[in-house]
Amino acid sequence: MDTDTVKRWVRRAEDALDERGKGAWIAAFVLGFIIFWPVGLAILGYTIWSGRMGCWKHIRKNRRQANESTGNSAFDEYREETLRRLEEERSEFEGFMERLRKAKDKSEFDQFMDERRRNGHGPEPRAA
Repeated sequence: MDTDTVKRWVRRAEDALDERGKGAWIAAFVLGFIIFWPVGLAILGYTIWSGRMGCWKHIRKNRRQANESTGNSAFDEYREETLRRLEEERSEFEGFMERLRKAKDKSEFDQFMDERRRNGHGPEPRAA
């Protein structure tokens, strides 16, 4: 068997198990353990690694579909531009949140130092 045939067979098996849900994956690795324990261990590891046992299956499937071409070049360009813009906005928002956390940390630290100085435990503030 060539590698393309094996890849197609594995993809069909994954899709069939995905259609039947988590129970099918559990049954697959239990049967794998019964037949030959390394096979069961490999299936169990794969299900955990691939996220198939979590609640993110629909997101993973949507991401796979989002990377495929629709055949309509105008829509594909629009989709790529929208995804790029959303990624930029996500990055900017993460930067904003990081600056916000730093400002909050600085404010809390300054408040702590002011309280220490008022209680006579800390050094006097330096002239800036």
